Amino acid sequence: MKDFAISEHAAVQAQLDRLGKLSVPQGRLGLDTIRALLARLGNPERALPPVFHVAGTNGKGSTCTYLRYMLEAQGLVVHTATKPHLVRYNERIRVAGTLIDDDLLAALLGEALDAGEDLAPSFFEVTTAAQFLAFARVPADVCVIETGLGGRFDATNVFERPAACGIATLGIDHEAFLLIPEAGVPQEPLARIAFEKACIAKPGVPLVTQAYSALAANAVAQTAQDRGAVLIRRGHEWHADVGATIAYRDAQGTLDLPLPMLPGAHQADNVAMAVAMLRHQDAVQVSPAAMAAGIVAARWPARLQRLAPGPLAGARAVWLDGGHNPDAGAAIARHLADQPPVHVVIGMLANKDPGAILTPLGNRVLSVTIVPAPGHDAHDPAAFAPFSAVPLSSAPDVAAALAMLPPDGDVLITGSLYLAGDVLRRNGEVPD
Repeated sequence: MKDFAISEHAAVQAQLDRLGKLSVPQGRLGLDTIRALLARLGNPERALPPVFHVAGTNGKGSTCTYLRYMLEAQGLVVHTATKPHLVRYNERIRVAGTLIDDDLLAALLGEALDAGEDLAPSFFEVTTAAQFLAFARVPADVCVIETGLGGRFDATNVFERPAACGIATLGIDHEAFLLIPEAGVPQEPLARIAFEKACIAKPGVPLVTQAYSALAANAVAQTAQDRGAVLIRRGHEWHADVGATIAYRDAQGTLDLPLPMLPGAHQADNVAMAVAMLRHQDAVQVSPAAMAAGIVAARWPARLQRLAPGPLAGARAVWLDGGHNPDAGAAIARHLADQPPVHVVIGMLANKDPGAILTPLGNRVLSVTIVPAPGHDAHDPAAFAPFSAVPLSSAPDVAAALAMLPPDGDVLITGSLYLAGDVLRRNGEVPD
């Protein structure tokens, strides 16, 4: 797997080469290794400014983005840790509002790799350690940190008392890791995933949630109770109605907030989640005016992103979304429901559900072209056949797929964030 990006900076590339040799040791789950690594580095996670910690199946990255933009609109300096990167590894570490520079990145990765050489850490553990080193050493007012995989055993789950924790939408994903058989945990798949995500909860800390099915909601509530968290549920402790604006209300009062510029009805729900997290903590203050300004300013690549005219997209309408699970497919389908059918170019990792995107799209599809997911084992066309009502074709890459399409009709490129990153790079839209 080539999940580690390529850098034009020689010192960064040297560390990325080291990082690329790491993997999750077979059968090892837990926080012991990351805790040991952080201890050797002086426990930087204990020296961070107030932390907003966000988990979820879909929407957690967007929720973190809205948090960041609203906090910055208040005039606060924000560190942000998100994942995965799309083009450059630097995207994972935003230091005081700016992507980490290459010299600092090379130094911190080297420091973390050297410190953990005999611990056999994973890619994610070293990345997390480097993030926390950066955030502890550069002054800021607040941190926004996204989990990577699950929550209970995610490398970021080492904070004793964050300002607030949040769980975005819940669905089935990463089954090979999150549904490993284990005694003493919920056995039904969605309840188990809800439990894993909710395990970021901390005693006395607000745990802000979206509205879930009864099964998932009960698992989250039980986990919050077991861990002593303060449960803040949509539809109970906070409410949001989405129409021409976002009508938000909780015990503190009501807010009338603008819709985000990011397309997709689900983005208003992510906004509401971020607002609820800010409203139910007392580490920092954010005014309604700053919330509104941040909502409108927020940008987040490869989430129903309309590509700019460029060397790959040309002048046609091309939408890019890195969604790869059924919840993401449903969100894409909702966005396209009132629009003409689209040509779909899809590349999806072999461990993902090949029907996740095509099934919700149903008859909104003009054609389907299968492409590889760069650097990863991907589904071949036969895997998608049961889920497509139109004939399938294949192409060696996205450029070839676009060249094969008739000139009429919008295009949706989807199925993998790795594919999305390659598309952005080829179209000259590297995230900054």
